[in-house]
Amino acid sequence: MFLQLTRLSIVLAFVVVLLGAYTRLSDAGLGCPDWPGCYGKVVVPQTEKQIDQNNNVYASRPLQRSKAWKEMIHRYAAGSLGLLILVIAGWSWRNRSRPGQQVVAPLALVGLVILQALLGMWTVTLLLKPVIVMGHLLGGMSILALLFWIHLKARYAHVLDGAAKNPLWPWALAALLVVFIQISLGGWTSANYAALICPDLPVCQGQWWPHMNFSAAFLSWHGGGGNYEYGVLNGPARTAIQMSHRMWAVVTLLTVGFIAIRSIRNRNSRIKHTGVVLLLVLMMQFSLGLANILLKLPIHVAVSHNGGAALLLLSTVALLFHTRYSSA
Repeated sequence: MFLQLTRLSIVLAFVVVLLGAYTRLSDAGLGCPDWPGCYGKVVVPQTEKQIDQNNNVYASRPLQRSKAWKEMIHRYAAGSLGLLILVIAGWSWRNRSRPGQQVVAPLALVGLVILQALLGMWTVTLLLKPVIVMGHLLGGMSILALLFWIHLKARYAHVLDGAAKNPLWPWALAALLVVFIQISLGGWTSANYAALICPDLPVCQGQWWPHMNFSAAFLSWHGGGGNYEYGVLNGPARTAIQMSHRMWAVVTLLTVGFIAIRSIRNRNSRIKHTGVVLLLVLMMQFSLGLANILLKLPIHVAVSHNGGAALLLLSTVALLFHTRYSSA
């Protein structure tokens, strides 16, 4: 039962990540100007009378049904995931006396879900402040990664005792760190609407090193209570963000690619197979990043790029697990 619950939660968490990306990329992050409901309702207002009443209350943001539904579907899915994680935590606590039953990680997941809900609320109430939007993305990715780790430990629980670390374990940890930094840069790029500031490849704006403002680009907290929808940074700052994301993408390709190849050459079959998957996902993700620029950020490619980031994260988590318990 525990395995089934964790497997279902991983699938749902992945769907929530994709829905969050679709909501953000279709500019529906403020499709509902309040939280947790939408214009004060559990369901998006439908009748003309309801719409008129709500538009009078929220005169600065009239209802756009398509955007509101995108936002609410994302919230419904995220809420369902939160309830499922509560069930997993409750199951873990109830069966805590069983040998090998995980308790700490499932309870930590509940804390992550609470933090993620707060970040979701602040995303709306602080009008898409970039550091909150990026934090919300990283929170979702962290929940997905921790769920996967819990699932792997449950799946291989019968052979974990006495398992030793493989010499590749520090490399797997490095791969995870590199991927996490790249996901953070991608989230920062999206939150600041900097994805298309460089419309060309491999150069940016026709130059190898265009004019950039790094100090403004990575200012974590902007004062005031402004609306950050569509971004507030100037061109040089957005260029610095996009170029940082591109340069670290090359670092990610080379570093993680090297680690994946080393894993493929390892004698442990699970490490070998994980290395193959990691290399394939890495190449796919790099190709999707190039396609985003060349095709001018079509939403299906951009959402796939977010999904690819999640799969890349899961692949590095799997490699970390199998190198940590390599004799299992």
